[in-house]
Amino acid sequence: MTIREEILNASRILEAANIENASYDAKELMLHCLNISSTDFFLKREESIDEETKLRYEALINRRASHEPLQHITGIAYFYGREFNVNSSVLIPRYDTENLVERVLKLVKRGDHILDMCTGSGCIIETIALESRLTREEAVFLGVDISKEALKVARANKEKLGADAVDFMQSDLFENLNDNLRNSFDIIVSNPPYIKTAVIEELDKEVKLHDPYIALDGSSDGLKFYKKITEEAIHFLKKDGYLAYEIGSDQAEEVRDIMASKGFVNIEVYKDLSGLDRVVIAKLEDGL
Repeated sequence: MTIREEILNASRILEAANIENASYDAKELMLHCLNISSTDFFLKREESIDEETKLRYEALINRRASHEPLQHITGIAYFYGREFNVNSSVLIPRYDTENLVERVLKLVKRGDHILDMCTGSGCIIETIALESRLTREEAVFLGVDISKEALKVARANKEKLGADAVDFMQSDLFENLNDNLRNSFDIIVSNPPYIKTAVIEELDKEVKLHDPYIALDGSSDGLKFYKKITEEAIHFLKKDGYLAYEIGSDQAEEVRDIMASKGFVNIEVYKDLSGLDRVVIAKLEDGL
C-alpha cells in the first residue's frame, strides 16, 4: 500500500476507537514515523512503504487507539507557534494557555523580573521571554516547579528554542526562593493545578491516564494552589506588581475573592476564544 492508503486505513482504526481528529493524528504519526515534513508527504504520498516502516507505523497507531496522547507518542506539542518537547512528566501545553501568555506579554517591559510558578514544560516563561525579545541582561525570567523530571523537560526546551534568558529552580512553590528574592518580582504568572480531585476521574482518558496527576489535582475545591500562591505572592511581588493566573472556566469569582482578600486590586477576568473565563490578573496595591 502507498503512504496515503496506509494513512486512510489508520484513520479508520482511530475513528473506530473514538479518537477525535483521527485523520489528522494518522497523518501526523506517519510524518513522525517517516521523519518527513508535510511538504515531503505531499511529494511522497503515492510511494509505497517498506514492511519494517509499516510495522512501526501500526505500532504507533495502536498506541494512539489506546488513547495515549499524540503528543506523548511524538514527544512534541505546539504552543504559540513553537515546538516544545513533552513527555508524561509534564502537562501537555494547551491552546487555552496562550490566552494567559498574551495577557502577560502586554504587561512585560524592559527591566522586569518575571516568575512562572508551576512551570512544567517551561512553555509559559520561555514563550514570554522569546516573544518579549528581552535578554538576560534586560530582564529576569525564572521558572519554578516541584518536579525534577518536569524541569528536565523545561531545560531541554530552553536549549532547543534558544530561550537563554530563562532560568529554572526546583522548589515546592516558594519554599526554596531566597529572602533576597522577596519583593523582587514585577509579574508572577501561574497555570497551577486547578481540577477538583473528584472531577479528575471524569476527565478524558488521555488526560486522567497520561497527564501527571500532580499537574491536575487542585484538591477538593480546585482552589488549593490559588490560595497558597496568592498568600505567598504578596511577599515576593514588588509594590504594584501583577499576579496572573489561568483558571478553570467556573472559578473566576472564587479566585477573584482569594486575590482580593490578600490585598490585590484592579482584578480583571479575561475570556478565551470560546467565551469562557480563562485568565485572572490583578495588581498588588502595596508590596509587603
